[in-house]
Amino acid sequence: MTGRLIYLMGPSGAGKDSLLQAASEPLQARGCRIARRVITRSAEAVGEDALAVTEAEFEQLRHSGAFALHWQANGLRYGISREIDDWMAAGEDVLVNGSRGYLPEARERYPQLCAVLLTVALPVLRERLLARGRESLDEIEARLARNQQFYSAAEQGEVLILDNSGPLEETMQRLLQLIERGRACA
Repeated sequence: MTGRLIYLMGPSGAGKDSLLQAASEPLQARGCRIARRVITRSAEAVGEDALAVTEAEFEQLRHSGAFALHWQANGLRYGISREIDDWMAAGEDVLVNGSRGYLPEARERYPQLCAVLLTVALPVLRERLLARGRESLDEIEARLARNQQFYSAAEQGEVLILDNSGPLEETMQRLLQLIERGRACA
């Protein structure tokens, strides 16, 4: 029996890190692991539980074949360990925090992946991005425009849409339901 790759993606500010943290135990109870990402950023950065590495360390890992998936976005590099292949071969589902821009490459490597797009109402997303204070207003508006383009394309494709505009607990329950129903993705 082979496990599935569940590819969660969504714009910055949609709440992916919060959702993954809240869903960690229920997913584990269902035999689904959450893959820890390797990211070229400071270890002190707030957010997901990721392994922070330097650019040189990332390149060494990539060159040695340590990653099943790797991409670059927003000035950072991201990698997912090859151990996910072992987990899926053992029958476990694996959830990764992926990139919308990398979805075609991920689908090429894992044709049966179950893509889940975490969305949030535009005013809520704008408010979250403004509250973080990491970007200028122009950068936020450009990010919102890119998000809208991807969302429109996703509505026509093979992507499950998960709205996170409401309470996190409700979103987590819908994620668990999507994953259970999403067995049709595989």
